[in-house]
Amino acid sequence: MCKRIAEDIRTVFKGDPAARSVLEVLTCYPGLHAVWAHRVAHFLWKHRLRLLARLLSHCTRFFTAIEIHPGATIGRRFFIDHGSGVVIGETTEIGEDVLIYQGVVLGGTSLNKGKRHPTIGNNVVIGTGAVVLGAINVGDGAKIGSGSVVIKPVPDGATVVGIPGRVVDEHHKPLSDLEHGNLPDPVADIIKLMLNKQTKLEERLAKMEAGSGIEPPHDELKQKIREVIKEFEQE
Repeated sequence: MCKRIAEDIRTVFKGDPAARSVLEVLTCYPGLHAVWAHRVAHFLWKHRLRLLARLLSHCTRFFTAIEIHPGATIGRRFFIDHGSGVVIGETTEIGEDVLIYQGVVLGGTSLNKGKRHPTIGNNVVIGTGAVVLGAINVGDGAKIGSGSVVIKPVPDGATVVGIPGRVVDEHHKPLSDLEHGNLPDPVADIIKLMLNKQTKLEERLAKMEAGSGIEPPHDELKQKIREVIKEFEQE
């Protein structure tokens, strides 16, 4: 038991550079408190003390703002950074060395009593506000960007962003960091491509009109489009 607690504390130091002392970690990290309480609640749940397990889970939610159903299975070195608003459903399975941030939801999409929540592999990082729904698998070493909504399986080592979540990178090796500011934006890329294409078409049309002696109509949107394109090019 003491070795497991020490391992949890080391996990916090590894996952959060703001941690400065063991006493601070023991007293000021609700993510750690929620995980410890879940272990007790899960033990009660497995021994069919279901109401007691739910009551403990409910009290933990009140004090930590983290809701972990006692039926969820969680591996070692699991760390919830900041934690507020995290929801983990009953049939969720989480592997080892998983890091999730505040506002993450591992939820279900079905009313059946069977497996209806995600299975998260090892070395997975799930960014702030991300939602993973349904009985899908998130592969080892995967990264899920902030605010993403994932409803389809994620391959090992893939990076997923967007709503719905799309794989934007797949390199098949474990990851430990999620550089939120450097994640690609497939929607922005498409908009940028379409705006550039529209600009080229307008330039061709202007040349044809000039050659035919046609007076081009006044277009109030041209300047606005140029400003938007310039903004995208700066990203």
